[in-house]
Amino acid sequence: MDTKRILAKIDEINRYQDELNEIMPSSLDEYISSNEKRRACERLLQILIESVIDICYILNTSLNLGIPSDDEDVFSKLKARKVISQKTSLILNEMKGFRNILVHKYGKVDDEIVFEMLTENLSDFDMFKEEILKFINYNK
Repeated sequence: MDTKRILAKIDEINRYQDELNEIMPSSLDEYISSNEKRRACERLLQILIESVIDICYILNTSLNLGIPSDDEDVFSKLKARKVISQKTSLILNEMKGFRNILVHKYGKVDDEIVFEMLTENLSDFDMFKEEILKFINYNK
């Protein structure tokens, strides 16, 4: 298993979370009124999600789980191998969809949804990291 790369990605996630916490708006009004802060938060969320997906692909390759057809297939393979839980697999699918909206703007980005993600869902990244670290430590 490519533990070194996985741990480096987890370190990236930690740094991005710290950056996000430094600029976190205290209210929806503050979030909406500051274009600079809003765009910075969106970008940090995007790269946080991309880092999580990167870890999933590294694990998929390291565990020889086969060539995935898409991101959802990677999550499914990791769930089947008990690397991540069912709950985390579902959250990762939601993150991927959210990331696609941020990147490709499949419709207008809803500021309220982004702010909700910032204030209510950042713990999902911690849950993901905990599951990955537990799996790595168990499989040393």
